[in-house]
Amino acid sequence: MPTESSRARSMNETRDRILDVALDVLGDNPDAGMGDIATAAGVVRRTVYGHFPSRLDLVRTLTERAVAEMTAVLTEANAAHADADATWVEFIARVWPVAHRYRVLLALRRGEYGEAIHSLLGPVDELLADLVKRGQDRDVFAQHLPAGMLSQLAYGVVFAIADSDRSTVPLDARAATITSLLMLGVPESRALALVGDQA
Repeated sequence: MPTESSRARSMNETRDRILDVALDVLGDNPDAGMGDIATAAGVVRRTVYGHFPSRLDLVRTLTERAVAEMTAVLTEANAAHADADATWVEFIARVWPVAHRYRVLLALRRGEYGEAIHSLLGPVDELLADLVKRGQDRDVFAQHLPAGMLSQLAYGVVFAIADSDRSTVPLDARAATITSLLMLGVPESRALALVGDQA
């Protein structure tokens, strides 16, 4: 007879597997349903619904995982106390696998789950806005837009490029980093030098 802890561990493993599979399935088809996810995870629909009562609950949980990973990476990058543009480069380099893995959130954010995803991304948005404001205060980043808006545009392009592997010309972290730095108003020569230092 399994103990309570082994039963809980098994349930957590199943839940994590469903989330991992959901990322893959939704990444291929953002309109995939819970039945598609269940089939791909090798479980019955009832099991998926037992962990996530609705598709919105599943999307919320995926977003919470993404936010936790991105916040940890950005907090760690900020801890180095480097110039704002160098911190941005470090952040994008380290968050690229996360952005790539959770790129489906970009598509889902444009749809019916947009409000829920947007509200959960609040902590990441605030950290990014603070970083951009720091860069603006030191004339490292452009000042033609408020920090919050500029950070969203620059960060949004990272997810857009991460999503490009579904196109015929896949791009990488280098392309995402340089493009986002240019959007932040960093001169191209400085952007190339920063990315070169990172490589």
